[in-house]
Amino acid sequence: MIASATALLDAGGESAVTLRAVGHASGISHNAPYKHFKSRDALLAAVATTDFVWLADTFRAVRHGASAPASKLTQALKVIVHFSVEHPARYRLLFNDPEIAAVGGDLEVSARSAFAEFLGIVQDCQAAQKLPAVPDIALAGLLFATTHGLIGLAASGRMHPEKGLSSVESSLKMLVSLLQVSGTKLPGS
Repeated sequence: MIASATALLDAGGESAVTLRAVGHASGISHNAPYKHFKSRDALLAAVATTDFVWLADTFRAVRHGASAPASKLTQALKVIVHFSVEHPARYRLLFNDPEIAAVGGDLEVSARSAFAEFLGIVQDCQAAQKLPAVPDIALAGLLFATTHGLIGLAASGRMHPEKGLSSVESSLKMLVSLLQVSGTKLPGS
């Protein structure tokens, strides 16, 4: 049912996901999903949980890969960007839906796990003196938030070269490059 809900979300956005539609798409009775999910939001939270688990696994694979720390950071940021482009409705579900975020439980655990893996990549960059010696969680949060902000600008059609922003990836590459100051503390830290 989660796979069916994911496919419906990818094909038609959040409004396409109903418990009845998921039952039909899963080849089961239209009432069967109600026995497994107390609401549509619970089903969407299960979809988001699955995607956060995938993000955590992907970040973990990047972190333990053979690339240099700064390259791993760039790879991790690209994972987020590519996910937002390939699965825009699922991206919005994960990062822009406060009702789903409020579900808590497994969803919150999986979201925190994904962020923890991303934080580990930032910490590895700091240990290699490829990012400033500032509080690691604040820097990871700032990088994550900036990525989402750039994705939002691109998605809304407000990213223009005349504003100095030609693409999400090139903007993130510039940001990471600017932050790569060997062991330097940023002002105010």
